[in-house]
Amino acid sequence: MQDLILFPFSGNAREAVSVVEAINSIEPTWNLLGFVDDSVEVQGRDYCGYRVLGDREMLRKHASARVLAVPGRPENFRARDRIIDSLGLPPEHFVTLVHPRASVGFQCRLGFNTLLMAGVVLTAGVSVGNHCVILPNTVIAHESVIGDYCLLGSNISVSGGVKIEPKCYIGTGSSIIQEVTIGSETLVGIGSVVIRPVAPGSKVAGSPAKYLS
Repeated sequence: MQDLILFPFSGNAREAVSVVEAINSIEPTWNLLGFVDDSVEVQGRDYCGYRVLGDREMLRKHASARVLAVPGRPENFRARDRIIDSLGLPPEHFVTLVHPRASVGFQCRLGFNTLLMAGVVLTAGVSVGNHCVILPNTVIAHESVIGDYCLLGSNISVSGGVKIEPKCYIGTGSSIIQEVTIGSETLVGIGSVVIRPVAPGSKVAGSPAKYLS
């Protein structure tokens, strides 16, 4: 079994525990050592039997361990690249985790340091970049492209031919019509219906989605 560390002690990392456990229930694969987080307040905490081991110095102590780095919330999603890159880890040090109950279809591509939760469906010819998180029951249809550092919530429907550029946050329950492009660093609010292209750096919400800023 390969040693694995989750960074940071975020909601996404805690969700990833269920993916690790599901994978190991089929075939023992990952020896999850625990979490790493720079915040002193959470160091030493326990979650489902896994501890927050300490700060990022633990990554050097456990240099042979693979890492899944999944920071990001609506308030800081545009900083995910800086947070992850600050770890100074090469691509081969990261791992991509796919829940056994996710479906990755024909000629789909997954980048490194990417997490797919239970019930995620990629139909055919879908490309998901590096450093992405896709939460449960999200469906991404044929030939759609998800850029690097994107976060997609649960129960999202992405129609065919959609392009979501890097560092976007797509809120839970949203729907995106076919062949729409969502510009980089965009926040799509919970439950939105996107029927038109969205400019980079925007915040949109509603049905149909409208610009908030």
